[in-house]
Amino acid sequence: MTTDLFDLTGRTAVVTGARRGIGFAMAEALAAAGADIIAASSSQEADGGEIGRRVRDLGRSFEGHAVDFRDRDAVVAFGDAVAGRADILVNNAGTIRRAPAAEHPLEWWDEVIDVNLSSQFALSQKVGAAMLERGGGKIIFTASLLTFQGGINVPGYTSSKSAIGGLTKALANEWAGRGVNVNAIAPGYIATDNTQALREDADRSRSILERIPAGRWGQASDLGGAAVFLASRASDYVSGVTIPVDGGWMGR
Repeated sequence: MTTDLFDLTGRTAVVTGARRGIGFAMAEALAAAGADIIAASSSQEADGGEIGRRVRDLGRSFEGHAVDFRDRDAVVAFGDAVAGRADILVNNAGTIRRAPAAEHPLEWWDEVIDVNLSSQFALSQKVGAAMLERGGGKIIFTASLLTFQGGINVPGYTSSKSAIGGLTKALANEWAGRGVNVNAIAPGYIATDNTQALREDADRSRSILERIPAGRWGQASDLGGAAVFLASRASDYVSGVTIPVDGGWMGR
């Protein structure tokens, strides 16, 4: 095996939710491996802001799109615009709403399902169809530990991420034989905006850290290696799996 297996030179990666956090780290890692980046977030600047600068500093091209992932028409239009160019699709855009299930507003449920699941299927459908025509491509979803577990006070988020695990398998079953690999990454407890409330709760933070064998919160950069692996030739015989990157949480 050589490092050429992980070389993404000449490939174009579409990364949603790339303006910050995990999506930012994945986009940067893919660019470092040689990929040009097309990024989309709800407030993504055309020049990419900081992620755009990082990508260009790595010698790769960058293109930014502002896309509201609650708006199906906007997502479909974005899919139409990039489908013919995407060798890699990273479905990372997401949101979370926290409230006990008995009090969880239905509009929050709709928002989370639209952003975390429906928009990701719509975009995968557009990009995946073009990949099938070309006979190859890589699709990567950002799943969650709550793809496997129930969570607390996040019924919409848990449902959406559980469904992402199923969607990953469903698409892989249809597309693996036609050269399109579909897989997912399940981040553990990563120090991002989505986990700020947990990290600021001393009791909850302590209970989480006590279960993580690595003994620390993950960093967004910890997801980069898995993203490059699933985007590269090194994973050509990997399909339909969700890989935890969690410091050992799931093995505890």
